[in-house]
Amino acid sequence: MLDQLKSLFENSALSEEVRSELEEAWNAKVNENRLQATAELREEFAKKYQHDKTTMVEAIDAMLNEKLAEEIAEFHDDRKQLAEAKAKFAVAQRKNANLMKNFVSEQLAREIKELHADQKVTADKFVALEEFVVESLAKELAEFYEDKKDLAETKVRLVREGKAHVNKVKSDFIKKSAALVSEAVSKGLKKEISALKEDIDQARENDFGRKLFEAFANEYQMSYLNENSETSKLLKVVDTKNKQIVEARTAAAKAIKIAESKTNEVKAITESNSRKDIISSLISPLSKDQRDIMTDLLESVQTTKLRSQFDKYLPSVINDNSPAKKKAVLAEGKEVTGNRTQTNDIQADVDSNNVVDLKRLAGL
Repeated sequence: MLDQLKSLFENSALSEEVRSELEEAWNAKVNENRLQATAELREEFAKKYQHDKTTMVEAIDAMLNEKLAEEIAEFHDDRKQLAEAKAKFAVAQRKNANLMKNFVSEQLAREIKELHADQKVTADKFVALEEFVVESLAKELAEFYEDKKDLAETKVRLVREGKAHVNKVKSDFIKKSAALVSEAVSKGLKKEISALKEDIDQARENDFGRKLFEAFANEYQMSYLNENSETSKLLKVVDTKNKQIVEARTAAAKAIKIAESKTNEVKAITESNSRKDIISSLISPLSKDQRDIMTDLLESVQTTKLRSQFDKYLPSVINDNSPAKKKAVLAEGKEVTGNRTQTNDIQADVDSNNVVDLKRLAGL
């Protein structure tokens, strides 16, 4: 029908006005039908939507009730299981608390035991370290005392050997120098005697010339100079006074120097006499060789330190032969007090007694 209407509209049998009216009527009818169909469709869709909505709400409500019942049942089961798990956990916690308490007690007891063992080991090591330090210190002190003693003995030995060597060199020097001096004196005397002869001849010639000059000078003064005038007398007096002043100043300076030198000499003599008295009183009990050695040792010592150095060198001077150095041997557990070690050697006791007797005789 649409095709027929279209072919009708396309034919030229209808006029433009009729065609336009027909198109307008057609379009209006089409729009009316469209609106009616749209309204019917909307009403139909609204009814269908309402029906579907009601059906969907009922289905969703049934599904939610079913699912909610299932979830509530599961929640009750979970809650029941949770209560049972809490009860089991409380029981297990009590058991585990006892186990933990026992474990902690055992570990703590073990650690305390190990701590006591470590403290005991540390104390033993500290005691061993203290013993080692004491032994080492005692050994070092003994070696230091031996070294000090050896030093004094070595010094005494060097002085003794040096003195013997000096005496030997002195005697050799005296012998050689005596021969050389005798030869030099002989040559010098011959040379001096020959020179003396020449000097005597020269002196005779000079004396003859001097006598001639003096005779000429006396004659000249008597003839051309008059020394009896007042001016010459005053000049001579002034010269004499100046010479006396210079001589007085020189004498005063010499007197001051002599006084200072005498004071220094008196001081030195007093100190020397005091030093000699002290040394003499100290070395009087010793033999001649020992006195010589001790005098050489005390020569460079200050006067205030003579007695202490005498006590230091006395054992070494008395013992002619320097003993070999002995290392100190310490027994385990021996008390170390810092005092000198005691020996049972009879010879050492005898030497010690001799030293004590010499000190007593020396008034120390």
